Amino acid sequence: MSEYDEAMQLQPGDTPATRHGAFSESWMIGNAVNGGVVMASGLTALGQHLSHDPAETTHHVDPVVVSAYFMTASLPGAFTVASEVMRTGRLLSTGQLSVFQDVDGQQVERMRAIASFGNLDEVDASRQSTPPDLPPPDECLSSEQAPPEFLAHSSFLDRVDLRLDPATAGWAVGKPSMQGQIRGWLRLRDHREPDTTLLAWALDAFPPVAFDLGLYGWTPTLEFTGHIRRRPAPGWLRVALSTENYAGGMLEEDARIWDSAGNLVAQSRQLCGVRPLRTTP
Repeated sequence: MSEYDEAMQLQPGDTPATRHGAFSESWMIGNAVNGGVVMASGLTALGQHLSHDPAETTHHVDPVVVSAYFMTASLPGAFTVASEVMRTGRLLSTGQLSVFQDVDGQQVERMRAIASFGNLDEVDASRQSTPPDLPPPDECLSSEQAPPEFLAHSSFLDRVDLRLDPATAGWAVGKPSMQGQIRGWLRLRDHREPDTTLLAWALDAFPPVAFDLGLYGWTPTLEFTGHIRRRPAPGWLRVALSTENYAGGMLEEDARIWDSAGNLVAQSRQLCGVRPLRTTP
């Protein structure tokens, strides 16, 4: 079983609306569990709830849109997802979910989201954005080449195969382009093929685009809106991040993902806080 699938394993709770799981230290970035893992776990729970809902008769198995708020950082250990089916329709079914962890006997909410599920098995795109030109993965910079001190605080990188376009990776050696762009390739290190829930994780799997502005430090996600556009073809995912605005200690991060066939399969915008350790001019 893929390490990603192990991370997504959930046990039924006392009611159809609850699921239990555990976050592993293997998916940490710094002192917190990667937000994409938290979001994918919540979506997995809501998808399971929808699949057992008597009103759900159209087999809506793919997350199509999700809007998530991250209240507190998730830590390794047990968690509970509480979900609610809000509406079932012909094209989409919508529900809400919250991820909780017990902290000293108190249930602390980590993330709250509303998401709609549909069926993306047949999608005809009449117009879509063109994937960026990138060097082949073997000519890009691997996450394994990151400084040892960076890898020591990011066990998450041991789970993923990340290859950055050298043109947007200068920040890794203290020479950010100041253009606010990061591009590259992504897949799981054990080559587990992508699906629509994994795409939600992939939208938050790259290094923060703030790094390319010379802002090194913690960039917590405050709000995230993601759209899953179609089921991805097997193989590498091509990812492009960008930002145009940084003010008041916050910036937006726009992400787009194309599959190995060149199809746009996911896109998102998130509002991030910026807590820089240092700034490079």
